[in-house]
Amino acid sequence: MPTAERLRGEPVAAEIRADVRDRVRELDERGVTPTLGTVLMSDDPADERFVALKHAACRDLDIASRDVRIDPGAPAERLHQAIDRLCADPEIDGVFVQIPLPDHVALAEVRRRLDPATDVDCLSFANLGRLVRGDPRYLPATSAAVRRLLTANDVSIEGEDVAIVGRSEIVGKPLANLLLHDAPDGNATVTVCHSRTTDLGAVTRWADIVVTAVGVPGLVDDSMLSPGVTVVDVSANRIESESGEDTQVVGDVDFESAAAVAGAITPVPGGVGPVTLAMLVSNVVLAAERRADGEG
Repeated sequence: MPTAERLRGEPVAAEIRADVRDRVRELDERGVTPTLGTVLMSDDPADERFVALKHAACRDLDIASRDVRIDPGAPAERLHQAIDRLCADPEIDGVFVQIPLPDHVALAEVRRRLDPATDVDCLSFANLGRLVRGDPRYLPATSAAVRRLLTANDVSIEGEDVAIVGRSEIVGKPLANLLLHDAPDGNATVTVCHSRTTDLGAVTRWADIVVTAVGVPGLVDDSMLSPGVTVVDVSANRIESESGEDTQVVGDVDFESAAAVAGAITPVPGGVGPVTLAMLVSNVVLAAERRADGEG
């Protein structure tokens, strides 16, 4: 019977949104409307939903948004031009490019083209470099959400052993650097696991905190966890139901077995996702505040 505390994202996201709403009101008094521009080059329903959620969050908080859609079969130059236009637009504060991209589009070129000042999800090389250095311009939304969810639930990070399952440049590597920062909500000892890790369970059983972000349903179960561990499942994998008539969203963790061992665990959905969305719109407002203050 599952006993672990549920680390639900919505209460944490609501606190962030309340702060964002106050900051948007202050900007409005200065004649500034925060604006997010998104670029989607995919016809995957999951990607479309992720982008739609961002625009819905903006509407709820009186943040303006622009939605740029590009056919996934179009040349990469179409995407590059869209990014260039948004980054050059003085009314756009934040630019978000939905990942993953089609196979013929190089992510590295997108990273190079993004203006660091409007790169609100820390995708550009310049912003990633600042994150590694410990002087981030913006915190990547998902990594920041993981940390915020932990600290909001009084889960200690400093001095703890953290195993991150997944070394992607979108979640795994940025999160590792964020948790390593010399700060009260950092200073963890971090191990990043990946497909070449010889014995994944040996690493995860050693950890005080396990974070998964690989997109493999059921990869981590109770046999790979130590009693009382905190488990944060970042992934949202869509799988067909047993009947094959619909789909359900699950994480990388076998929730039922893991919850019987863990001290605390995030549900999927309803865990990291709402906080990630709130952190992203908070970054858009931060960019607008810097624009209002004349910062580049």
